[in-house]
Amino acid sequence: MPGALDGIFVVTMEQAVAAPLASARLADAGARVVKLEREDGDFARGYDDFVQGQSTYFVWVNRGKESCRVDLKTPEDRAFVEAMVARADVFIQNFAPGAASRLGLGGAELRKRHRRLIVCEISGYAAGSPDHERKAYDLLLQAEVGLSAITGAEGSAPARVGVSLCDIATGEAAYAAILEALIRRGKTGEGSLIELSLFDTLADHMNVPYLTRRYGGFEPKRLGLAHPSICPYGVFALADGEIVISIQNEREWRILCAEALGDPDFAEDPRFSSNVQRVKNREACDARVQKALASRSRAEVTEALDRARIAYGLVSTVADLMAHRSATTLPVETPGGPAEVLAPPVVIEGKRRTLGPVPALGQHDAALRAEFAPLRAAGE
Repeated sequence: MPGALDGIFVVTMEQAVAAPLASARLADAGARVVKLEREDGDFARGYDDFVQGQSTYFVWVNRGKESCRVDLKTPEDRAFVEAMVARADVFIQNFAPGAASRLGLGGAELRKRHRRLIVCEISGYAAGSPDHERKAYDLLLQAEVGLSAITGAEGSAPARVGVSLCDIATGEAAYAAILEALIRRGKTGEGSLIELSLFDTLADHMNVPYLTRRYGGFEPKRLGLAHPSICPYGVFALADGEIVISIQNEREWRILCAEALGDPDFAEDPRFSSNVQRVKNREACDARVQKALASRSRAEVTEALDRARIAYGLVSTVADLMAHRSATTLPVETPGGPAEVLAPPVVIEGKRRTLGPVPALGQHDAALRAEFAPLRAAGE
């Protein structure tokens, strides 16, 4: 099946994770993506060498792209890039604030020159904010927006979410905004200037704790593997492992008590008769659930929960994920050899997408310079 974005041409000046993830999603959907890199390449290429000698981060978010090295300090390469951008549908950049503009490749300038172009610019903090010029990286933003303050075990120090959540969320938001802009252009013929920041994206994800603090009047706490607003919804020890159990309504609560825990009177106790009451008495509620589960095996408990249609998740390691019966992997070619990645989540008409290869640094230099040389010469 042809990709939805077949025929769409994307040029990127990107590094790290957020912008590359957005353009990887576009490439997965069929767009042609040219990644412009410095002579020494996107610095994410050097984060590690675990995947056939390649970086885990780079393999994940740079499949299906063409790599071309450019030196934007030279007039020749600026003209070369401008020739590409003149034919592009989408231009994405996440360089330091002001860097693209100093090279004549800022979003406002490009939009004046190219009416149909969609420009997506990603920064650490929003343009016009007091912090716009500051450097900003994922871990720094997890701390600054307060995410680390509510992450980790109760009584522990603030903790990082175990993946680059800020970068990932911003990349997905950029992808969605670019798709919106393509739809808008299809209706109006006009491109768009899209601006996103890492801070704004992660701050938006903080709205529940923000509203809790602003209107509930108290600072949300770190709860480890427990939900701040629902009880029981947390981790419980079994005889041979750990499990997270989630109750979403009072009907499920009664079923859990009667059918899975074998304790129907539990649901009738006034301290636990509603979610609001259970949250207020979380320690006592969780202790009683734990007592009922402590001596039982994972197989026994999961069978009972499945039978009662109660949601749960096993507390797993990454090794467990590798062996998970529902995990799907897809092959991807890298400069060092074939690898497997966990599949993107979208399934269309029952089929997973084929993933394009990860480019070596400068792999497409000659081909791209030959392709765009006539355009460059014609514009001189």
